[in-house]
Amino acid sequence: MIILPDSSLSKTCTTIKELSMKAYSVISLFIASLILVACTSDQGNEQRSEAEHSSAASQTTSTSASAETERPNFLIVMADDLGFTDIGVFGSEIRTPTIDELASESLSFNQFYASPNCSPSRSMLMTGLDHHFTGFATMQDHIADNQRGQPGYEGYIPEHVATLPEVMQANGYHTSMSGKWHLGAAPGRRPIDKGFDRSTALMQGGAAHLNLDKMLSVFPETVIFEDNVKVESVPDDFYSSKYYADNMIEYIDDALAQDKPFFGWLAFTAPHWPLQVPDEHIDLYAGEYDGGYDLLRETRLQDAIAAGLVPPEVNEVPRLERVIPWDELSEDEKRYQARIMEIYAAMVERLDYHMSRVIDHLVEAGEYDNTLIIFMSDNGAEGHDRMQLLDNATWVPANYDLSYEQLGRAGSYTILGPGWGQAAVAPLRLFKAYTTEGGIRVPFIVKPPGANGDAQWVSSVATIQDIMPTLMEYAGIENHGSNYMGREVYPMTGRSMLPLIEGESDQIYAEDEPLGWEIFGHRALRKGDWKALWADGANGSDTWQLYNLTEDPREINDLSAEFPEKLAELVADWEEYAENNQVVLPIGDMGNPN
Repeated sequence: MIILPDSSLSKTCTTIKELSMKAYSVISLFIASLILVACTSDQGNEQRSEAEHSSAASQTTSTSASAETERPNFLIVMADDLGFTDIGVFGSEIRTPTIDELASESLSFNQFYASPNCSPSRSMLMTGLDHHFTGFATMQDHIADNQRGQPGYEGYIPEHVATLPEVMQANGYHTSMSGKWHLGAAPGRRPIDKGFDRSTALMQGGAAHLNLDKMLSVFPETVIFEDNVKVESVPDDFYSSKYYADNMIEYIDDALAQDKPFFGWLAFTAPHWPLQVPDEHIDLYAGEYDGGYDLLRETRLQDAIAAGLVPPEVNEVPRLERVIPWDELSEDEKRYQARIMEIYAAMVERLDYHMSRVIDHLVEAGEYDNTLIIFMSDNGAEGHDRMQLLDNATWVPANYDLSYEQLGRAGSYTILGPGWGQAAVAPLRLFKAYTTEGGIRVPFIVKPPGANGDAQWVSSVATIQDIMPTLMEYAGIENHGSNYMGREVYPMTGRSMLPLIEGESDQIYAEDEPLGWEIFGHRALRKGDWKALWADGANGSDTWQLYNLTEDPREINDLSAEFPEKLAELVADWEEYAENNQVVLPIGDMGNPN
């Protein structure tokens, strides 16, 4: 169902400015998304000037590069490890004026799903398939022995999968990506080999943001390729978000110079750990989080309720047992922890700023109105203490300065952690790596070509694998089914969202249609309001639980004993999903993905 905003709740610019200065107190940015970005306190962020939008560009059904009517451009902006309530319009105190303004003329989905982890999500985006078909059924650094060599567990996108960029490329589009790839690093498996005309691609799952320092001890080095050439050095003013935005602007210009419509994927590595931001922005949120993660978790919950993301009856998000209560920390520990969240928030704000530079460029080029723009995260926020994984506990202190004074700067290393990670996804349960709502439900905003300026909330369920068929339908490209250009491929499992976006339908999936997930043995199946969940160790036991997500999006009240027949129905649906999607549950040691 599409929920239209209540104009009677609009506030004045003065009220917004006053409320934005209160610690952890923000007005519902469900309202603020309808107000000019000039009314938002930016504290140093340059703001995009208001664009005068023309009437909607005509839609074509031609697949020819010389189509008589103009086909839309596509720009997908993806954040890395951004939590469900980490942007203003979704109830955050973090300043994201560009994203919020985009939402003011877009559809914002509050029940949009990805995978719990980055590579699986990215592979689903690139293929329109469940990740068990894409070569990324699991993360390759956490694969069990019984999964090695099995179909879907290759660790790269195989030839029997057609990718979104190659389909776009074959139909006259200029294709480009800039940012995190993490879908295969060997020759023949890089973006340039999978349909991208131009690319700047980080091969690994992450890296430092201010230089080419490694993220993990197991990485021999940080590897970035520009097209098919390895990057040996970066500019003196290198910051990952700036660097990737710069290159995306260049690639858009390449497309325009060739008089081609473009498909661009801007895959920021922010705010993935290690958390870093340029010195001039490191104090953007100084003092903002001195109240701690317990207060922020509660404030985010209340703001999510005010924004209409969850029902008012959701009145508590319990602190995880492994999180030390804020009041029990020492003053030095509080100071250190607050600084971590300050840096994280600054990273999100600067991501928003560099996204604004790309959008400004579209406006200046006269292409904004004819561009479908998507903003989203690849999975839930990071909530694990990655310092304890592998040999990080010894490698990080030996190679990085962990002092308070150095936090967030080049040569420093820090991670969000479970206290702040839980707040970043409030009011949802858990975070990245889990099939709980906090791990798989992500912010998703889509601005259609020729948007008419109306903000809409969409409560219908949709998934990341629905993006490829949606863009293909907008471009007038026929679904290739099981045969693409003479080679046998898996048919897409996603569905086009175009009828919902254009108001011709109020849902993509019927109430009785199941949607399944699995990674690291964590399992989930949603059907209508109901969700069956098996998340090892996440909910106190290693067994199936049952939740009603409309009444309990926090996944706290296990109803399996009260509705055993409903649970049995959903578990049977999950087993069918597992069979149809070639799931191989892990046996034995796969490292510690959690």
